[in-house]
Amino acid sequence: MDKRLSLYSRFEHAIRGQLSKLLLRSRHAEKGEVFLNQRRVFIVPTHPGLLFCVMLVTLFIGSINYNLSLGFGFTFLLGGCALIDMHLTFRNMAHLHLLAGRAAPVFAGEEAQFELSLINRRKHDRYAIWLDFVADDRPDLAQAVDIGANSTRSVVLSTPALERGWMQAPRVRLQTRFPLGLLRAWSYWHPDARALVYPRPEDDAPELPASGSDKGDGLGSDGQDDFAGIRGYQAGDSLKRLAWRQIARLDLEHGGSLVTKHFEGGAATEIMIDFHALPLSMDTERKLSRMTRWVMEAEARGVAYGFRLGDISFPVAIGPAHREACLTALALHQKTA
Repeated sequence: MDKRLSLYSRFEHAIRGQLSKLLLRSRHAEKGEVFLNQRRVFIVPTHPGLLFCVMLVTLFIGSINYNLSLGFGFTFLLGGCALIDMHLTFRNMAHLHLLAGRAAPVFAGEEAQFELSLINRRKHDRYAIWLDFVADDRPDLAQAVDIGANSTRSVVLSTPALERGWMQAPRVRLQTRFPLGLLRAWSYWHPDARALVYPRPEDDAPELPASGSDKGDGLGSDGQDDFAGIRGYQAGDSLKRLAWRQIARLDLEHGGSLVTKHFEGGAATEIMIDFHALPLSMDTERKLSRMTRWVMEAEARGVAYGFRLGDISFPVAIGPAHREACLTALALHQKTA
């Protein structure tokens, strides 16, 4: 029996793989709202469902051999339950509407999170629909959702962002075994969603460029000598500035968060973060990584900075808009949209 199950598992995997290739060959991201019609939903028996079929055949053969009316009745009753389960499993998946949401920018090496919406415009509830990215193949990251009648449910799926630039959302696999687990219905969806991936900030980057001008108004920060306190950790903060003494007192497993040291004082400084000012011995990706660290560091210290990268040049400024513009330029440098 174990050998038969193993063969069935291989057969099922091969069938699903071929259907996936057939459905998604030369198919690009599906724009707008997507409707799962009957042609896009597939259904096969699970391992328990296969054993259930074997049991039905055994009961039917036994009823014929021994001419058992009760056996026939019991066999047909179980067969009817299996047919109802097939209908309910298919109905639980079919005729869903799918819509891709926004994805926040992340740094390379972090998890890109894509928001996906499942819309149920039918009068029946849907239960235990599992979603995951096909490319990840990590069952522990699959999420199950229940969708009420005439309602919408959102789910966030994560996948590693390995390279800078625009990251297209991988194909999504939807599957369900509701209600009895005897059959599995599944479908695929390639959402039209993408996340902007910034370069990974350099871990051991040197201090901010020394070149610049002191404004002398006392409103800025040299960012080096005057300790002003601690603040919450922000993505891109240097590990050198983590407040380890305060972190040691926190229980990170019970809601505690990382904190970093904050410096102020002195005269306000304006610096220029210039791609061509970096050493020629550094490769392009390392230069972008260092510039990313400097942008984050300048923002954290409150140091106004200018930015030059190829044909892109931003005047001296500071703030979220300036930061996002610089990081976007770094992420898309020599990348096609």
